[in-house]
Amino acid sequence: MNRLHSFTEENYLKAIYKLGGHEGMVSTNALAEELETKAPSVTDMVRKLKDKKLITYKKYKGVQLTNEGALVAIKVIRKHRLWEVFLVDKLQFAWDEVHEVAEQLEHIVSPKLVDRLESFLEFPKFDPHGDPIPSKDGVFPSKNTHKLSHCKKGNSGFVRGVENDETSFLQYLTHIGLRLNDHIKLEKVFDFDGSMEISINKGKPVHISQEVAENILIESL
Repeated sequence: MNRLHSFTEENYLKAIYKLGGHEGMVSTNALAEELETKAPSVTDMVRKLKDKKLITYKKYKGVQLTNEGALVAIKVIRKHRLWEVFLVDKLQFAWDEVHEVAEQLEHIVSPKLVDRLESFLEFPKFDPHGDPIPSKDGVFPSKNTHKLSHCKKGNSGFVRGVENDETSFLQYLTHIGLRLNDHIKLEKVFDFDGSMEISINKGKPVHISQEVAENILIESL
């Protein structure tokens, strides 16, 4: 099957969607930082994507996805998150190990393979980090979550996702024994620095920083 878009083009579109969503404007500097590349490379790719009508570009303002560009980005995101589920649930990868592997697998073209993968996984709604998996039609499932840092002493709920999916952060959560869908109760908040003590699955209290709490998403009971 012939590719309609190169790996690099798909990565750019996915990055624009991550930074600005379907309709948000994204600066070329922000795009260069996200993709860890230099400004001239971004300029060249922006020109190509604009010629293909996948983005619009306004000087001094940035880039914005067209409907077609957003559709491509969402398809890549869908494949990435389905592959992450497969790697964790079926191949026993840790949640901090799957991102780079899924980055490679997300560029597989075959729609038939992706549909069968989704069916094999029994149509998951969220990936191992709690991020929503868009449907075949590009619709994202809704989730009712908020940051742990917004909770008050005595509040409890279940971990449904993370704001930060960097390897070092996920490894930290694994180290303190916290995983997706675990039960959390906020035992204490320290006024000095906003740090917290939480109990995980009714276990011994664990101390976490305010920054960590900012990056944990929970669904309250």
